[in-house]
Amino acid sequence: MTFRKRLQYFIVKTLRVSNKEAVQCILNAKVKVNGELSSPNYLFHPEDEIVFETKVIKPAHIFRYIAYHKPVGVESTLNTDINQNLVQALGIDEHLFPVGRLDKASEGLLLLTNNGQIFDKILRENQEKEKEYDVVLNLPLNDELVYALRNGMVIMGKMTKPAQVTPTSTTSFTIILTQGLNRQIRRMCYKFGYEVLVLKRTRIVTILLGDLAVGTWRNLRTEEVKELVRVVEPSIAEMDFND
Repeated sequence: MTFRKRLQYFIVKTLRVSNKEAVQCILNAKVKVNGELSSPNYLFHPEDEIVFETKVIKPAHIFRYIAYHKPVGVESTLNTDINQNLVQALGIDEHLFPVGRLDKASEGLLLLTNNGQIFDKILRENQEKEKEYDVVLNLPLNDELVYALRNGMVIMGKMTKPAQVTPTSTTSFTIILTQGLNRQIRRMCYKFGYEVLVLKRTRIVTILLGDLAVGTWRNLRTEEVKELVRVVEPSIAEMDFND
């Protein structure tokens, strides 16, 4: 599924005209995108409004992106049958779905959006998008654990990918993962006899938790969304129309 569509092909399909007729409509200024003239090869966004003569043939679709500092105890689910769900915690009367999960005992950055196309790329394991965490353990770090975290280990029958690990005290470290196995950090530490006391996600790709207070959320700024899209889908400008 592509993120952008070519204007010419959209006109062909929507107005049921030939390619030649679609090109002429656009070149003859009968088609406007966000009130501006465009070209047949223009790759438009879902957010764009397209007008043919005086009729809106594609209304602007407004996407929303929010950053939420999930507290410990909140479940990363929209299922309202589960206590302490995201719908209850956020208090937003809008269908936004979480990008990935944080287990109930963990806190930190959670992204939510109604744009499944672009954020789906964050979750795909082969995309290897970075997520960063602060971790506090019940015992002092040893070299064996740090080496295994950095080079990979087998959990749940699967080899973890190498991670960037930086000790921050005798019992804490930051870790950057490029995969998202279920309860991965907790399972890796447990394998070496450690209990994770605090697990806090501080970054997803280019979006930072920053000083966002626990239990609060904010809308992502336009420049944040643009940078995230640029990193997640660098070839976005080259994509063609395809249902």
